[in-house]
Amino acid sequence: MPKMKTRKGAAKRFKVTATGRVLHKPTGMSHLRSGKTRKRKRRLKIADTLKVGYERKIERLLPYGV
Repeated sequence: MPKMKTRKGAAKRFKVTATGRVLHKPTGMSHLRSGKTRKRKRRLKIADTLKVGYERKIERLLPYGV
């Protein structure tokens, strides 16, 4: 049976932790930053975990936990 392929777009956006949780970077930091408060921008820098239902979908895209 051939090896499973990793979806490269998902590999660039998500990271699987050692415990199996999936981290992602929140949206809203690419442009239009001048209208956002410092506190809001500071919170958007921190990586967040996905909900369990979405984790299963991402795990299919990342078969080797990239």
